Amino acid sequence: MRAWALGIGLWALTAPLAAHHSFEVEYDARKPIEGTGVISKVEWTNPHMRVYIDVTDEKGVVTSWNLELGSPNSVLRRGWTRADLKVGDNVSFKGYGGRKILTRAVADSITLSDGRAFTGASGAPDAPRAQ
Repeated sequence: MRAWALGIGLWALTAPLAAHHSFEVEYDARKPIEGTGVISKVEWTNPHMRVYIDVTDEKGVVTSWNLELGSPNSVLRRGWTRADLKVGDNVSFKGYGGRKILTRAVADSITLSDGRAFTGASGAPDAPRAQ
C-alpha cells in the first residue's frame, strides 16, 4: 500500500512537467506563416490565449486561423490589454504553422490597424522569431 501511495505521489509531482509542450512538438519553424484578416474570436484562457483571425484569399475563400499566444498573464506583462484585441478588428500576423492542424499556428507578432505591433506573442522561450 505504501509503494502504491508513493508512486501516486511521485506521479502527481511530475505530471505537470510533462503537460507543457515545447514549440517543436506543436509547431514547425520551417513553416513560417503570415496573413491579414479580421479577428473573429479572442480567448483569454489559460494556459495559452487564442486569437482566431479570418483571412480571405483573392478568390474570396475564408480561412480561420487559430493563433496561440502566451498565457493571459504573460500577454498582459508585454503591454497588451483586453481592449487591444477585439472581435471585428483588422490585424496582420506572423508566426509558425502547426505540425498537424494546418490552420493552427503560434503567433510571433500581431500588428493592429493603427500600426501598434506586439512581438514575442507566443511567450514560448524556444520559439524562433518571425522575420
